[in-house]
Amino acid sequence: MKIGSIQLEIKDNESKQERIQRVKNMLGDMKGYDLIVLPEIWATGYFGFDRYVEEAEEIDGPFVQDFSQIAKSLNVHLFAGSFVEREGDDYFNTSILFNSEGEVIGSYRKIHLFRYGSEEGKLLTRGLDITVIDTPFGKVGLSTCYDLRFPELYRKQVDLGAEILLVTSAWPHQRLEHWKLFNVARALENQCFLISSNCVGKNHGILFGGHSQVVDPWGVVIAQAGEKETILTAEVDLQEIAVIREDFPQLKHRIL
Repeated sequence: MKIGSIQLEIKDNESKQERIQRVKNMLGDMKGYDLIVLPEIWATGYFGFDRYVEEAEEIDGPFVQDFSQIAKSLNVHLFAGSFVEREGDDYFNTSILFNSEGEVIGSYRKIHLFRYGSEEGKLLTRGLDITVIDTPFGKVGLSTCYDLRFPELYRKQVDLGAEILLVTSAWPHQRLEHWKLFNVARALENQCFLISSNCVGKNHGILFGGHSQVVDPWGVVIAQAGEKETILTAEVDLQEIAVIREDFPQLKHRIL
């Protein structure tokens, strides 16, 4: 299975539409992938809190329609990262997974909203539902950035059958070591593949950490990006999940 994680540079001098067009151009060169992953609130810029309400869209708005078409044209499963979703008077940090036909097969509203030096928790409403989706390559759990600090979320995903964990993120450089640790820990403790996409660059003065990763069920980092914009590529054998879980059946030994 060929995986691509787009580690996108967020530039303050770009508009939402300019950034979306730049990502479309990058995706245009990514034929032949099975799964592509994008970062968190990348179109607006995570720290652009003053633009959240103005740039919010409904779940069937232009953002979702555009990337539905791209997923279909590339014949790829596309985790398009997250955007600010508007539903009535509420706003959510919502991520979307498309199948290779361009159909929305899963959406996830971020449960753990970030409040440390962030307006996210004030502006947005937290999600309530854990999302695990059936795909041709296994059951996939969706999560967003700060969720990584809450291992119980991933345990519940595993209880729902998750084998692959997808993480969309805008994790700051200030806590980079935490990011690298949690990527490995969540994969290892749940015996899942984990694929993450983080931002790079500066957004409203905050430096992103990059280091998007692909981690196997043993906690081995198969591929890791640095701190520049890049497309991180990895080839994984999903049969390893069942082999590792059978050979070292820690999940069967759980008491709680």
